Amino acid sequence: MAMLEGVQTKLLIGGAWVDGQAGATILVENPYDGSILAHVAEAREADVDLAVEAATAAFPAWRAMAAHDRGRLLLKLADRIEADTQNLARLEAMDTGHPIRDCLALDVPRTVLCFRYFGGMADKMEGSVVPVDAGFLNYVEREPIGVVGAIVPWNFPLMFTSWKLGPALAAGNTVVIKPSEITPLSTLRIGELAQEVGFPPGVLNIVTGYGHTAGQRIAEHPGIGKVAFTGSTNTGRRIVEASAGNLKKVQLELGGKGPNIVFPDADLAAAVGGAAFAIFHNQGQACIAGSRLMLHEDIAEAFLERFVALAKSVRLGDPLDPNTEMGPLTSRLHQQRVLDFVGVARDEGGEVLCGGDTLAGDAGCFVQPTIVRAQPHHRVAQEEVFGPFVTVLTFRDDEEALSIANGTAYGLGAGLWTRDITRAHRFARQVHAGMVWINCYKRVHPGSPFGGVGQSGYGREMGFEAMREYTQPKSVWVNVDAALPPFYRR
Repeated sequence: MAMLEGVQTKLLIGGAWVDGQAGATILVENPYDGSILAHVAEAREADVDLAVEAATAAFPAWRAMAAHDRGRLLLKLADRIEADTQNLARLEAMDTGHPIRDCLALDVPRTVLCFRYFGGMADKMEGSVVPVDAGFLNYVEREPIGVVGAIVPWNFPLMFTSWKLGPALAAGNTVVIKPSEITPLSTLRIGELAQEVGFPPGVLNIVTGYGHTAGQRIAEHPGIGKVAFTGSTNTGRRIVEASAGNLKKVQLELGGKGPNIVFPDADLAAAVGGAAFAIFHNQGQACIAGSRLMLHEDIAEAFLERFVALAKSVRLGDPLDPNTEMGPLTSRLHQQRVLDFVGVARDEGGEVLCGGDTLAGDAGCFVQPTIVRAQPHHRVAQEEVFGPFVTVLTFRDDEEALSIANGTAYGLGAGLWTRDITRAHRFARQVHAGMVWINCYKRVHPGSPFGGVGQSGYGREMGFEAMREYTQPKSVWVNVDAALPPFYRR
């Protein structure tokens, strides 16, 4: 496939599309056939500095703009994205390997919904009045932080761009955003659309660069008041360290090892389908993936008979083919990492029930849907694989199920399949996770807070929680009696 024509490949800084100062570029490849999609400008430290300068200069006017006017721009951007659905879905499918059917049904609509939600949220943030000492009025207002640095991962670049930009911009911040160097094309397109609908220069700046240069500079930059990061736990730790220079606010959405628990009274057909979506959607490249499938021993064999058959029937192929259900992984490096875990599983005594290999004779970055039986202490049941790789564990009773579910350092998402309402609510309360799905999995909405606990990070995307994350409270005291305390009177 020839390089894409008409796609944006430059940096957006201060309203202008520019090359990186070093003149270097980054090769963007199609994970399906290895073809070159584009050469995008590489941002380095000096480019990040320029972007922060532009965002800093734009902040006073953007902050002063009426909140409903900021919201109107976000709503116009949502409309423009929706009108560009076919183009954006095609870009995302070729850049990431997402099947086009998922890009059209999930990625683009969720992006539109997110911008619309926060467009409507822009003028909904209210302060409060606190009852304090007699003679004084105390009110608390929410202020934007200033310049926000956002770092977006490669697995859902379009959707995560909206998760970062929506609340940050609605709250009155300006943004320097760095998409992954592997999948930058849809974020750059969002920048073009934002310009088309009238976002002022410098409010949104896009720097396409590597994590160890551009990302590092965003994390440590003294002019950035907050960094919002989605990615691996190890990288999250480095961002926290780099942020210490100016004690900037940090929001981290990191890894996960989601327990997906099927109890003996579950609707088996629904649970099998839900478990497949939980792990095989987007080739398992999701922090909230249900990567630990926990089955009650009474129904384990019946469940696995159906589940293995379903996994073997998943249609792998060209992401642009509307019949494809699972595309390639997003990069060759990551494909090998996932395949390496198959060897780890076998070395630990795990049983590979299906998959565990590439597609014979195919040049794409494919990994077959892989199901491995293992033990809770095995590495494949403790470490995030981040691919179409699910570890099957069994349990005898509720107590053991809870112990296994809470037996990792992560705490992002968890799923429960049961008809017992008492058990469902009890587990939802006791499981160590920021999100719990009951008789469903991987449901997200911009009105519902998204995030984890433990090694899965801190802070929240979405909803009122996200708006609070992108603002800071200011307490104002007014002496309404206009009198000084007796000690100061003369």
